[in-house]
Amino acid sequence: MIKLSLLVLASVLSLSAYAVSEKNLEAIKERTKPVAKVCLEGDDSCGAAVAAVASGPKSAEDVYNGSCAACHGTGAAGAPKLGDAGAWAPRIAKGLDTLHDHALNGFNGMPPKGLCMSCSDDEIKATVDYIVENSQ
Repeated sequence: MIKLSLLVLASVLSLSAYAVSEKNLEAIKERTKPVAKVCLEGDDSCGAAVAAVASGPKSAEDVYNGSCAACHGTGAAGAPKLGDAGAWAPRIAKGLDTLHDHALNGFNGMPPKGLCMSCSDDEIKATVDYIVENSQ
């Protein structure tokens, strides 16, 4: 008799747990749904693709603030700080062509383009000019 009572109790508990799960299933699905859908070119189920809009060249100050300031604003990894005329003087003495080359191709601890791979060569050169102008 005790075994039968325990069996009935276990069955009732498992069914009530199942009922709770069913009750919350929609809430669980909502919380765990994907946040995005990958669409491939030519996939009609994704709707119209959003065209990328070119915003034009970035200003030297924007490039500096977005990619260069992390090191040249703090001196990280020995980078000369913007505005530190003493640190920049020997570098500036090498000429803008050398500085442009170092910025584009990397030099010592500085990676090519300061890791701004979306920046054009002209944007990088303009940013070097901006740094030099503000560090003399």
